[in-house]
Amino acid sequence: QVRLVEFGGGLVQAGGSLRLSCAASGVTFSNYAMAWFRQAPGKEREVLAAVSWSGRRTVYARSVEDRFTISRDNSKDTVYLQMNSLKPEDTAVYYCASSQTYGLGASYDYWGQGTQVTVSS
Repeated sequence: QVRLVEFGGGLVQAGGSLRLSCAASGVTFSNYAMAWFRQAPGKEREVLAAVSWSGRRTVYARSVEDRFTISRDNSKDTVYLQMNSLKPEDTAVYYCASSQTYGLGASYDYWGQGTQVTVSS
């Protein structure tokens, strides 16, 4: 049974940083591409970044490409999202997800429960 659990959300002031982690279990982690999404109240879910199986390739949504960095550590079955220069509009629930294909438009099969990020002005 695949399980993804996000950590690291919280309250931060505008301009600050957070690093989210997503730990996977029940899966051969290196067989899956991973991505981060977010959903703000009243808005559609938005894909932010994706990382390939090895971690060598990454791709970002334009809204975050200069501020967020996705990475993974296959020895720890964990994917990360480093978020810098946070803005109030980054406030959302953040989710990680896994896919057997790579890319922002891939079909993501398994999802974590989400972690809340709140950025105060």
